[in-house]
Amino acid sequence: MPKKSADDWFAEYAVCHQNATNKTLHWICIPLIVLSLIGLLWGVALPGTASLDSPYWNWGMLLIVISLLFYLRLSLMLAAGMFLVSAAAVGVLVAYQRTGLGPVWVASLVVFVVAWIGQFIGHKIEGKKPAFFEDIQYLLIGPIWLLAFIYRRLGIRY
Repeated sequence: MPKKSADDWFAEYAVCHQNATNKTLHWICIPLIVLSLIGLLWGVALPGTASLDSPYWNWGMLLIVISLLFYLRLSLMLAAGMFLVSAAAVGVLVAYQRTGLGPVWVASLVVFVVAWIGQFIGHKIEGKKPAFFEDIQYLLIGPIWLLAFIYRRLGIRY
């Protein structure tokens, strides 16, 4: 069975994302979910890395690496864009840590819950269930679906 192209994934994903309100909520909620999911995993060190004395050896970074490998299978340009998005997310998390406002995981949990509520409201309005109910991989497709839209607007081929 041939692997799906990025455009195949996007066409299937788009079926559940036709309503303008749902799309708007996705533009807000998907980036927040990505950031907060990384943030939830950020404080959990990878086994055997405690002696490395680096805040970057954590489950959040592993999630980024695994996601980037998935994106690389679909498109070098989309993977490159998501690398930049991931770097920005790491920058936000590190900056938040430095503020001393509280643990990253607490803020991430609040953002994660609120953003998912927004997603489900969008799908209720749309009248269709989220795509990831069909295939869990759609959780990785949402962010690059948005990125691909930006690329198309800018005339960047992926």
